[in-house]
Amino acid sequence: MRLGPHELPNNVFVAPMAGVTDRPFRQLCKSLGAGHAISEMAASNPRLWASEKTARRINHDGERAPVAVQLAGGDPAMLAEAARFNVERGAQIIDINMGCPAKKVCNAAAGSALLANEPLVESIVAAVVRAVDVPVTLKIRTGTDPEHRNALAIARIAERAGIRALAVHGRTRICAFVGPVEYDTIRAVKQAVSIPVVANGDIDSVHKARDVLQYTGADAIMIGRAAQGRPWIFREVAHFLATGEELAPPRVDEVCELLLAHLDDHYRFYGAAVGVRTARKHIIWYTRGLVGGRAFCDEMNRLDDCAAQQRAVDAFLRRHGEHSERLAYAPVLH
Repeated sequence: MRLGPHELPNNVFVAPMAGVTDRPFRQLCKSLGAGHAISEMAASNPRLWASEKTARRINHDGERAPVAVQLAGGDPAMLAEAARFNVERGAQIIDINMGCPAKKVCNAAAGSALLANEPLVESIVAAVVRAVDVPVTLKIRTGTDPEHRNALAIARIAERAGIRALAVHGRTRICAFVGPVEYDTIRAVKQAVSIPVVANGDIDSVHKARDVLQYTGADAIMIGRAAQGRPWIFREVAHFLATGEELAPPRVDEVCELLLAHLDDHYRFYGAAVGVRTARKHIIWYTRGLVGGRAFCDEMNRLDDCAAQQRAVDAFLRRHGEHSERLAYAPVLH
């Protein structure tokens, strides 16, 4: 699949998730078969660019190309300037966030709240596309609520403005992440525009990925929460879509190696003091579906030292089974 000048290795993407898709996680997912990964959303307000949080979110040192930065905000000029700022610092793709349903984001007239104002959507996407010479993509939801699904109108606005690809999460703003995903609107969007469409929402298995692609006709799929603690889902899905064959689950020794390497990269990226705290959620996601996982996480959450955290992970996984055994893991979305 092509995205502007970039030839992507496959059509299985990592969904941008605040507090999750940092550089270490994106790098891990790409190494495990993800064809594309977008950063967690970065602020468009220039007063926040020097903050530690934003500086980390736009840190792409050593990241595999193409580097894609997602921007959040509601002011066209500010978003355009933020796009230029990030391109000057190595961004090769700019993604605009109009899909986040979080109250904090929507109350600031950003994220999926923007879908209620189509003229503003048009002003934003046009301003950002004009501001940079790299591909600009857009992530949206199907609308603000089930009675006001306007993804088709937004998609046409985006295409006219020069957006190069459109990701659609199959829920409305008000639905957040609750209830069934509605793929009919994604299918209608794909039929209405000629730019690539990416289907997103509750894709948690190889069979679900195949079924969503077939039903919607989308060009790609985007996996979010199902990859938390299960980053190998990208190679599983990519392999299944390419061959029709299901890969065996990873062995315990492989999962142990992946998690320890992820933690090491995570600590180096955040520093020990922040890293040991922010790593906890990843450890929980990796181990929550395993026998004894809940008790282990309670124990692990009391550790405040990186080395102790890694030793606890290694010991738990070694106790879980022989290293040659396959991992029995059930993904949890909610």
